[in-house]
Amino acid sequence: MFHSRSFVLPFILILAGALLAGCAHNAKLDVAAGTGAHPELPAPNPSLIPTVHYARAIHWAAGAKPVAAQGLSVQAFARYLDHPRWVYVLPNGDVLVAESNGPTRPKDATGIRGWVMKKAMARAGAGVPSPNKIILLRDTNGDGVADERHVFLAGLHSPFGMTLVNHTLYVADTDALLAFHYKSGETQITSAPRKIVDLPAGPIDHHWTKNVIASPNDKLLYVTVGSNSNEGENGMTAERGRAAIWQIDPATGRHEIYASGLRNPNGMAWVAQPDGGRQLWTVVNERDELGGDLVPDYMTSVKKGGFYGWPYSYFGQHIDKRAPGSAPKLVARAIVPDYALGPHTASLGLAYSAGNALGSDFAPGMFVGQHGSWNRKPRSGYKVVFVPFAHGQPDGKPIDVLTGFLNSKGQAQGRPVGVTFDKHGDLLVADDVGNAIWRVSARH
Repeated sequence: MFHSRSFVLPFILILAGALLAGCAHNAKLDVAAGTGAHPELPAPNPSLIPTVHYARAIHWAAGAKPVAAQGLSVQAFARYLDHPRWVYVLPNGDVLVAESNGPTRPKDATGIRGWVMKKAMARAGAGVPSPNKIILLRDTNGDGVADERHVFLAGLHSPFGMTLVNHTLYVADTDALLAFHYKSGETQITSAPRKIVDLPAGPIDHHWTKNVIASPNDKLLYVTVGSNSNEGENGMTAERGRAAIWQIDPATGRHEIYASGLRNPNGMAWVAQPDGGRQLWTVVNERDELGGDLVPDYMTSVKKGGFYGWPYSYFGQHIDKRAPGSAPKLVARAIVPDYALGPHTASLGLAYSAGNALGSDFAPGMFVGQHGSWNRKPRSGYKVVFVPFAHGQPDGKPIDVLTGFLNSKGQAQGRPVGVTFDKHGDLLVADDVGNAIWRVSARH
């Protein structure tokens, strides 16, 4: 008798092995070729079986830490956290950390291929249950190490972005923007939140992270909402309100799409302009499975009403033939991003240099946390870089700030995500695989 189970299981394992071995094409260009204002964009090179070349997560050995750039030093501000993704510093110097991961998503990454991808991501450190908490860290003696730790907010739903406006702390859960009353110095909030607006989520929720930042005058909020797929394969109905930055009036909940066509925007920052104004910037995690050299992640200024290509095109008018349908009028006005950050670097964290104390080599400019690739061989990302600016625009090549997240065997000791500055101007880096917050400071 033919036993279907005995046939299917070996088939799945063989397919999984092929996928995990990354038997698709290797990158032909150096990461630097896909970096800058004018990156090289070779012809797409998709394959039936995409490259899956993740770095297996092993965590940091006792006493181990990343490697800081010359003239800088690094130490752990806090260790033994639970998947810390994002950091925010309150005016009194307390550090909030979103301990978070993706929610339950029964309709995301389904089928054999989805099963394989989930197994790969789990081995890369992305498969842990979401702690759904925000932790408050406090350094009471000023030695650069947190000596107090409190559960500041619990019972959240895959929280990510945070921002304080006067006495209101806004938290971006995966499915809603919430507001909490905050009193300076308190170590725990137990009062119920006020919901400002629902955010796109649901049983797919492919890109679950939602970030939030306040406008310079504190009257409006901006929230990032990633796409519900890689290149629109779930249909455009599933993408309503996604691949976009929302502009929200927190007083009324009224909202609109501020900019669209941004596959997975994460970090946001305001950059001072020569005319005295402030320009919103974001960092975007671009699409996969077009080969190791496509598509570069990027950071860009965000124009109101601007369209940035996804899913129909990338870097302006470069067509993605995999997109569902076509939109020639949209593609014709697709904005070319300001600065490419290399293909598959998973650039997520973003912090402008204003107020930092790392020295003149690191100002003005942008710090970027690169979580690291899975769809490229050789690997890319897994570091924090600095991009110099001049006159409000990128001006020069990226400088490595924090490296060493991959060991000599290509295993991930850590993976950087959110970046920000503490009250002393030192750089804080959330490491969700290393379960640490690293503090980078100028060496004296």
